[in-house]
Amino acid sequence: MRLEGDSWRTFFDSYRREAFRLETLPSYHVGGEQEEYEKFLATGQLDIPDDDSWLTRVRHFRNTGRWIGRVHVISRPLTGYLRYEFAVYRRTVAAGEDVRILDLTDRSDPGLPAQDFWLFDDAIVVRMDYDPEGTQLGRELLEDIDPAPYVAWKRLALAYAEPFTENWVKREG
Repeated sequence: MRLEGDSWRTFFDSYRREAFRLETLPSYHVGGEQEEYEKFLATGQLDIPDDDSWLTRVRHFRNTGRWIGRVHVISRPLTGYLRYEFAVYRRTVAAGEDVRILDLTDRSDPGLPAQDFWLFDDAIVVRMDYDPEGTQLGRELLEDIDPAPYVAWKRLALAYAEPFTENWVKREG
């Protein structure tokens, strides 16, 4: 089942305990952030208001006792988009999201899939589909599947990744 628009947000916000995201791409093309991204590339500045809808949602998840986190698999040098996303991560971490980075520049992949996904409550999987340039093609609720491989990938990613800190910005080399 495809999840789009308001149905995606309603579905997402209904998780009970944990929402985990595996991100595998060096660049994502999200229409709604293009202007902000271009401004960041030009100025190095990111102006996200405290009442930004994602930050508000992350704070709400945390205030209601729910965990939300992600691991972004990267290789250096960082793309312009990853530098931008790291600036965004500073804000989402401050709002309560557990962001971690798995840098594969000088190590082999520990066995993660080359596929983005969200895992909710270790039971529900939503595959995130992108074209080669990082434009989202859709979100697919994977019904009638065993979530065990996704739970294992979540644990593996969390075990190998490092918590996001300001130091990641300094490692751009």
